[in-house]
Amino acid sequence: MMKAYQSYKDSGVEWIGEIPSGWSFGEMKYQLSNNDGGVWGSDVEKGNEGTLVIRSTEITIDGNWDLTNPMKRKLDEDEIKKCKLFNGDIVITKSSGSPDHIGKSVIVNENVESLGCCYSNFVQRIRFSNYSPELYHYILNSYVVREQYRYLTRSTTGLGNLNGSTLNEVQLPFIPLAEQTQIVKYLDQQTKKIDGLIEKTEKKIALLKEKRIALINHCVTKGLNPDVEMKDSGVEWIGEIPSGWNVLNGSYIGSYSKGKGIKKDEVVEVGNPCVRYGEIYTKYELKIDSMFSFISDETTTNSVSVRAGTLLLTGSGETKKEIGKCVVYLGDEILWVGGDIIVLKPSKQIDSLFLSYLINSECIRVQREMSGKGEIIAHIYSKNFKEMKYPIPSLSEQTKIVKYLDQQTQNIDFTINKETQRIALLKEYRQALISEVVTGKVDVRGWCQ
Repeated sequence: MMKAYQSYKDSGVEWIGEIPSGWSFGEMKYQLSNNDGGVWGSDVEKGNEGTLVIRSTEITIDGNWDLTNPMKRKLDEDEIKKCKLFNGDIVITKSSGSPDHIGKSVIVNENVESLGCCYSNFVQRIRFSNYSPELYHYILNSYVVREQYRYLTRSTTGLGNLNGSTLNEVQLPFIPLAEQTQIVKYLDQQTKKIDGLIEKTEKKIALLKEKRIALINHCVTKGLNPDVEMKDSGVEWIGEIPSGWNVLNGSYIGSYSKGKGIKKDEVVEVGNPCVRYGEIYTKYELKIDSMFSFISDETTTNSVSVRAGTLLLTGSGETKKEIGKCVVYLGDEILWVGGDIIVLKPSKQIDSLFLSYLINSECIRVQREMSGKGEIIAHIYSKNFKEMKYPIPSLSEQTKIVKYLDQQTQNIDFTINKETQRIALLKEYRQALISEVVTGKVDVRGWCQ
């Protein structure tokens, strides 16, 4: 266990408390040599390669780089000279729709510098004078600073915003140069261990999700009996199916209609249960058995109602891969359905839960993706689902498959949730460790690898 410093003094900041006697606390502006906004330039003309310009989207919510899809812009020589990034620069997100993303920082390393990047007006570039950028990268992403961003951030049109002036006001510890290198070495090693555990757990979760997808796809196309006689379905992405099954067009599995209305500002805290299409993506997996949103009696006059057993499919999404996600409503009350939702009432010979598993499986997801229209916003329509091919067993076999999948996916989901909680605890521990060290609650000067 690490020891505390021999003596402490009041930091002068209530939420920090005491700091080591040899440290001080003050506004960040007294530690900076640069605090600069960026440029956006203009659209790249044909034949002009352009310059990579870092936006807030290149900074992850965990404070790391994501350079998979950087933007190229046309900048003049003065703009490039002013805003070119160099090793040791720190780039801070100053505009974001997420409070957990606003203020997140990344440090420019040699690899990023070699790309010849500049930075946009959506981020801020800072440089510390006589202080380790590696250490202050840790500090800027720690609780010490994150809590300050919450009251320094100003919101406009749904976006949180920081600027150079507010960043200057951030209170930071001034740590003696002699201690900075040792603190960085200690945090590098300890966070590397934690990050390794997080990465290992994330891989385990990814494998569990792949197992879940494969299990569902196998059961809804091959059934539960491994010895059953098979036949060619006649559909490439479905493959062989049990000989007693049929392949039906979507027009034979139920009747289709559309949701209607329900704007965001029409949702109230208490009233008639409703669902908007975005909630199908963010709040539900396979079924709706609890409610998050409600509308008034007046709003119901411009909406569509459904009862238990009805399937709801998203009619639009950000990508073709995700459109058409399906949930089945299992509640006791009437549910009101908003726009951009396709309503599917299954026929009597179709189990609604089986159909939800099937539509969300890979063999139908492939067809959903092929049917999608649009590039910026993808759309899918009832007619597309009517044209798709569905492998359908008898109603009794559908019920058995649902019972089996409910049990198996519940076990997988339990393990995924358990591992997800483990990651959350590891991240909390990582943050707590950094905050303890950079506020001097523990003394790492005597630590050795």
